Amino acid sequence: MSLADPIKEGLARGWKVLGGAHGALPPTITCDVAIIGSGAGAGITAELLTKAGLSIVIIEEGQLKSSSDFKQREPEAYASLYQEAAGRQTKDKGITILQGRSVGGTTTVNWTSSFRTPPSTLKYWQEQFGLTDFNPEALAPYFQQAEQRLNIAPWETAPNENNELLRRGAAKLGIKAQVIPRNVKGCYNLGSCGMGCPTNAKQSMLVTTIPFALDAGATLLVETRAERFDIANGRINSVQCIAVKPNAAPVNSASLATTIVAKHFVLAGGSINSPALLLRSKAPDPHKTLGTRTFLHPVAITTAIMANTVSAWDGAPQSIYSDHYLTTQAINGPIGFKLEVAPLHPVFFGANLPGFGEKQADLFRQYPNANVMLALMRDGFHDQAVGGKVELRSSGQPLLDYPLTDYVLEGARRGMLAMAEIQFEAGAKMVYPGHEMGTGTTNWADTKAAINALPMKPLLTKIGSAHVMGGCGLAADAKRGTTRPDGVHWQLENLSIHDGSIFPTSIGANPQLSIYGNVNRLAQGLAKRLTGKEVTLA
Repeated sequence: MSLADPIKEGLARGWKVLGGAHGALPPTITCDVAIIGSGAGAGITAELLTKAGLSIVIIEEGQLKSSSDFKQREPEAYASLYQEAAGRQTKDKGITILQGRSVGGTTTVNWTSSFRTPPSTLKYWQEQFGLTDFNPEALAPYFQQAEQRLNIAPWETAPNENNELLRRGAAKLGIKAQVIPRNVKGCYNLGSCGMGCPTNAKQSMLVTTIPFALDAGATLLVETRAERFDIANGRINSVQCIAVKPNAAPVNSASLATTIVAKHFVLAGGSINSPALLLRSKAPDPHKTLGTRTFLHPVAITTAIMANTVSAWDGAPQSIYSDHYLTTQAINGPIGFKLEVAPLHPVFFGANLPGFGEKQADLFRQYPNANVMLALMRDGFHDQAVGGKVELRSSGQPLLDYPLTDYVLEGARRGMLAMAEIQFEAGAKMVYPGHEMGTGTTNWADTKAAINALPMKPLLTKIGSAHVMGGCGLAADAKRGTTRPDGVHWQLENLSIHDGSIFPTSIGANPQLSIYGNVNRLAQGLAKRLTGKEVTLA
């Protein structure tokens, strides 16, 4: 049975797509609103603004891919759908960062986990950043609309063995574990979400809001990088763009490809890229907040070898989680962490194994029986967890400086201890901590002693992240953040920022629904200010 390809069908209907193989970019384009990016914040904004009758141009550095291109092959997917071919790292190379880079952004390649912004996080924002309107009651209708639009609901299918291990081990310790809401419709339960959904079941921006906007007349520019804003007198006049190759290299470094002139601009390139564009543009930054307080959920891991086959590559990637080590931990105390599992495809699994050579090869032979657990640390709520800072390389491209403090690294140790105990309770034969000096141990007592003895240092401790937040934070005044509570830049009156970069801290949960819900409110407000019209996602 052949599946429909909504992207090919839309192009056949006459969607206005330019860039790369879709046609040369004109020297100048004029529109009502230019949106930089096509991920979670950009997609929600594009749908709402086109509903309001505005002419929209969406600017995306990556390629336009579709379900026909998603072959469940890791090398192809990582090279074509991720920032820096899935090799983006922090300045000291201590953290690997997975971020999307194609139409749909990270929503095209994430694992579908969808959580509302936790009330404890919102309370902290109210207290520390003056965001009095950011509370569960005020945001609830906007989350409800996003959940309905994107079919977000708890996963009803039984978890695969990879996720069931978390629930089973947690239950034996009296730890609460719950079902994860997912943004899917008619999911085939294949497990290859991180390589693009080949059945269009994942309700990413690629198959929902971006097609809606294109059907409504929006223009999409692909393989097009927004290089800098032209700023004068507290306003943006235009955004200068260049054409790039599929690998992000400029097509012609000597000249600009196009200038987009708009009445209003929406920056939604994601944390790291959004601050970088403003830095390249020399945007006003009187209080030196731009690019600071850029947060990850630094992730520690443990790898367990189970007695029976796990087949962690098969089935919904994430369907069970535990917030036990968040809800029982004071928000300003030792760093809290959320527990989830990782789907294991060969390249991803190999990249996260400790050691090298024969030691690593021996572990790889046990791949079918492997389970990798994740501790997602909630960064940004403590004076020793100030996150990172976006800088520019000499080329003008972004670089995130994210020092791993002793506070965060001790959180990684605590996360490893918690996960290893759960894995042994679930039936592990051996557990390896995610550490270059870690060795496999066969019982909880020896593993606990081994983890407690490890030197927790950057580069030795294996840390990764797929969640990037902050860098253009919201605040009630310009001294505490780059962005006003209504999403408008404090110093640039016709620039709104609608992505995860506006979060003042990390979320403490997978951030895609937090972006959908918060941006839904901001974009509805923007549409009302620009047109006087009330629009909703419903």
